[in-house]
Amino acid sequence: MQANVLARTLNMDRESWLEIRRKGIGGSDAAAIAGLSKYKSPVAVYLEKTGQLEQEEPGEAAYWGNVLEDIVAKEFAARTGLKVKRRNAILQHPEYPFMLANIDRELVGQKVGLECKTASAYLKDLWEGDEVPMQYLLQCQHYMAVTGYQAWYIAVLIGGNTFVHKRIERDDELIEQLIAIEKDFWENHVLPRVPPMLDGSEASGELLKKMHPMAEEGTETELPLEADELLEQLEAAKEEAKAAKERVAEIENRLKAMLGDNEIGLARHYQVVWKNVSSRRIDTKALKAEHPDIYEKFAKQSIYRHFSVKRLG
Repeated sequence: MQANVLARTLNMDRESWLEIRRKGIGGSDAAAIAGLSKYKSPVAVYLEKTGQLEQEEPGEAAYWGNVLEDIVAKEFAARTGLKVKRRNAILQHPEYPFMLANIDRELVGQKVGLECKTASAYLKDLWEGDEVPMQYLLQCQHYMAVTGYQAWYIAVLIGGNTFVHKRIERDDELIEQLIAIEKDFWENHVLPRVPPMLDGSEASGELLKKMHPMAEEGTETELPLEADELLEQLEAAKEEAKAAKERVAEIENRLKAMLGDNEIGLARHYQVVWKNVSSRRIDTKALKAEHPDIYEKFAKQSIYRHFSVKRLG
C-alpha cells in the first residue's frame, strides 16, 4: 500500500495548511476522537473540521516544539546512525481519504517514519522505560495506517536536557480499531454535521468556557425535554459522588488512626504516609484592612461563569 499525496507543503502558508487539514483527520486528532486526549475533546475536533472553531495560534510549547523539531531529528540521526529526510507533503490514505498524515520525517531507504517531540520536565515519568504516552502512540499508529509503514520512531527532548527515542511497531489490530473510530467520526458526525456528545473531560470543559465565556445578563431560555432527564441523572450522580467521598474519608480516617503519631505505615502491598506539610499564605483579609492601597494595587479581578442547579416545585 502506498499513500496518495494530497498536497505539497514546501513553502505552503499556514492558512492553506489549515484549510487542507480540515479535509480530513490528522495524526494529532486521533487520540482526541478516541476520547484519550486531555488537551482536546471530540467536539473540539468536530468544530474545527466543520469550520465552526478557529484554529488557535500555536502556544509557547507548540512554538518551541516546531522550532526544535529539526534539532530533535538531527540528534536522532546522530545517536542512531539512521538517515532521515523530510516528506514535504500531506499524505492521504488510498482507501479512506479522510485519513491524512503530515509526518515529521521518514528514514531513508526504509518504510519507517519519525515523529519529533519536545516535552516538559514535569512529564518525564511518562517517557520512562518502554512507555509512550497514549496520544502519541495513537498518532504514530495513525501515520502507519495512512502510509502503510511497518514501524515508527518517536524522539523526544525532555526538559531541554534529556533525549529519548523509541521504536513503535505497527499494530494492525489497533489500526483497525482506529480506522473504525475515525470512519464513524467522519461519516456520522463531520459530513452530516452532527456534533458528537460532550464528555466529562477537562478538554470539553475548557472548550465550553472558550465558546461561551460570558453570559448575557438577564437572558433566559427554555431548555429541551432532554434537560429534565439530564438533571435527574445529575442529581443521582451527585448523590453517588457524595457517598463515595464519604466512604473515602471514612477509610482514610481509619488508616490515620492506625498511623497515630507515625509518619509512615507499611502494609503488605502498600505504603501509607501522613506527613507534616508547612505552607505560608497571604491573609488577604488582614492585608486589605491594614494596607488597602497595596491590596488594590495587586488585586486581580477574575470573571467566570458559575453553574448551579435548583429544583423547582
